[in-house]
Amino acid sequence: MNYTGNEDHAISLADAAELTARYRAQFSAETFYIKGEYFGKNTLNSLLNQTGCVGARMYYGLKADQTQCLVIVGVDSNGNDMTTGEIMEMGLPCPVTCSVDNALNC
Repeated sequence: MNYTGNEDHAISLADAAELTARYRAQFSAETFYIKGEYFGKNTLNSLLNQTGCVGARMYYGLKADQTQCLVIVGVDSNGNDMTTGEIMEMGLPCPVTCSVDNALNC
């Protein structure tokens, strides 16, 4: 498959809310879990502006303390991870840096 960077990944708020609610429902009220992570625009642009990068792939990761995280890597037009380029983690996790309550996080 050839990747162009123009693939459409849009979904409705209702569908996004259903997906995130299903994720949250798998945890008990006593369990700490990450709902999402924030990555700054300049950091994401740095990854996306690499030569040959047409998009990004996000991998789910687990830190040594068992906290979930995202690992983000650029993707080239052949759909391959650009592992010799920038790779990101260190997003600001929610909870701690959450948005106000909305359909995606409560």
